[in-house]
Amino acid sequence: MPSAAVRFRVAGIVLFCLTLSASFNAQNRISPNLAAHEWGTCTSIAGRNGEVVRWLPLRGSTELPRFVEHFSDAQFKLGLAGTVRMETPVLYFYSPYEAVVSVKVGFSRGVITEWYPHASQVNPDPKKVLDREALFRRHGGGGIEWDSVTVSPNLAARFPGEDHAGNETSYGDSHGGQGNQYYAARRTSASPLVVKTAASDQQEKFLFYRGVSTFSVPISASLSCEGQVRLANLAQDEIPSVILFERRGDKLGYRLGGALPSEMSLDPPELTGTLESMSRDLEDILTSQGLYPDEAPAMLETWRQSWFEEGSRFVLHCAKSFSEHNLAVDHSSRAVANGASVCGLTGVDYAGEDASAGEDTCISRHHGATEV
Repeated sequence: MPSAAVRFRVAGIVLFCLTLSASFNAQNRISPNLAAHEWGTCTSIAGRNGEVVRWLPLRGSTELPRFVEHFSDAQFKLGLAGTVRMETPVLYFYSPYEAVVSVKVGFSRGVITEWYPHASQVNPDPKKVLDREALFRRHGGGGIEWDSVTVSPNLAARFPGEDHAGNETSYGDSHGGQGNQYYAARRTSASPLVVKTAASDQQEKFLFYRGVSTFSVPISASLSCEGQVRLANLAQDEIPSVILFERRGDKLGYRLGGALPSEMSLDPPELTGTLESMSRDLEDILTSQGLYPDEAPAMLETWRQSWFEEGSRFVLHCAKSFSEHNLAVDHSSRAVANGASVCGLTGVDYAGEDASAGEDTCISRHHGATEV
């Protein structure tokens, strides 16, 4: 068997989609200079035939700060089966003046599982506990709403965080804890936000939410016997760019695949690259699609624990129509919504480099997630 085929011995391929969309409604007169940017990743696993499979998106801790709210409780997502895990979407606002907006996000065939600050409404009702098959019985979508969000560019903000012992505290800068990827999303020039609750005012640099869904993804990925990864674009719109990333120990490499109008096959890259050059190319893609220069590195930092570790990953910039279809978009206010839609595929190698390992010995897992 060729060495390339051994390096890519996998049970499944994980699909990541960075999506940017939401709806904004003006409560008061909003400045035409108000801008809203959103990004986040959706993760799916493709089986050997390239089609998306059902899996358990979470098998351990959510690795979120304690102040983040959860659907039902922090253990709710454990055992919840789906085809898509939406993770780390954050919604930024930029304005030279104070403004009050309401925000509504619709999530196709899904449920919002974590969020911060406190939301006015979450659909379905968090008081109704779902079982592991519930999403596959649902015909409608889920969502989350914030009725009143104050965009406060001049606020001397105190953001929530945790001390070394894990106790909740507050910080006057964009940090907030030790090593948690949640806080990396604060490293932008976005305006501070204030959401009033019955207990107190909650301050944050962004609106945060995660979820699980069962909607279809626009890409198929499978492995050839020669070690190539075959990609097929299942949507009508062209995927503008494809990058294949691989890391083995302290060596890594990546390959720029260009646009994906319909199908392509890629060989594994030479492991002679650097994380710095890979990050620069990704930042260029993200900023070319509308993210601000400080948003792109902040986003990449939130990826670091899952994207740039051992394994093989595809990063694809997807058509905007994907996020518009699966996350409700209604820009009815005078806010300008900007951003990019980026997808990524990750091949997860569990057979290692032992060519004698049989195909049937592999189980599709990724960061504690298990195919069901």
